[in-house]
Amino acid sequence: MPLFSTCIAGSLPKPEWLAETQKLWPQWKASGDALLQAKADATLLWIKMQEDAGLDIIGDGEQARQHFVHGFLEQVGGIDFEHKVKMGIRDNRYDAMVPQVVGPLTLKGRVHAMEALLLRAHTHKKIKFTLPGPMTIVDTVADSFYGGDKAGRVKMAMAFAALLNQEALALQADGVDIIQFDEPAFNVYGEDAADWGVQALERAALGLTCTTAVHICYGYGIQANNDWKTSLGQEWRQYEKVFPALAKSSIQQVSLECFHSRVPMDLIALLKGKDVMVGVIDVASETIETPQEIADTIGRALQFVAKDRLFPCTNCGLAPMSRAVAEGKLRALAQGAALARSRAA
Repeated sequence: MPLFSTCIAGSLPKPEWLAETQKLWPQWKASGDALLQAKADATLLWIKMQEDAGLDIIGDGEQARQHFVHGFLEQVGGIDFEHKVKMGIRDNRYDAMVPQVVGPLTLKGRVHAMEALLLRAHTHKKIKFTLPGPMTIVDTVADSFYGGDKAGRVKMAMAFAALLNQEALALQADGVDIIQFDEPAFNVYGEDAADWGVQALERAALGLTCTTAVHICYGYGIQANNDWKTSLGQEWRQYEKVFPALAKSSIQQVSLECFHSRVPMDLIALLKGKDVMVGVIDVASETIETPQEIADTIGRALQFVAKDRLFPCTNCGLAPMSRAVAEGKLRALAQGAALARSRAA
């Protein structure tokens, strides 16, 4: 692995022949076997595009999932997708139509075998696969079974964590090198995240011998998230609540938002002993970063993390962006890391 190995946070735009474009909850444009083939084709396309861009760690781009949480939930028993309800998520930052938990949670079978096996078969590079974290799942479903109070949320998170663990162990057997759990809810419910969120995360990662990671960001570049960011003041210190708990955990890598954010860079020092995926690509702007901007962000982060533990990454997923912009940002990510590598030589 080269110094400053590059990777994406997770999602990439879906081609227009697969689904609606530039939407966070896109509708598929096919069904049945045709949809399965289109999902596989889109996954192969983005494997090729990431390699062509020069990335070092390759993901599936979440092409087979309508949404980063619901893609997993579709294979979970005890969830009613037929009677969705409107619910405020991320502490009522925005409303979404979400499925309801109506009974004991079970895994119907494998969730992401197709994408993981395609990924492993079509690149010789290290591969990363993303799963939603248990706390974020709990914040993205309506509870009609566990009681709706804090105790119920914790119990439900642990139940989801056990199911995530089943799939994560299977992904590891598929040849996945890095399994990342996405926990944007950690930045919203900081005290609960440090209290029981990290505990649920570790349950999800139980028994894994591949590299484990968690992604915590300030959300996709949608208007509701952008508006929230403007309300956070001159310094965004949400990471300060959960980083100490993660530093004590068994999770090996932490992905965080840096570029064009107001996160104080010195908060990275709270992750001593961890690999840090430093977000150097803004997912809320169509402007493509220059290699110099990316290398400069890496340079600032190097004040607080050892160079062999720094992995340049995107701030969050690129799913709602146009394909052309996403491609440009991936190329810039690789070029910026190469520039930072030459500066560090």
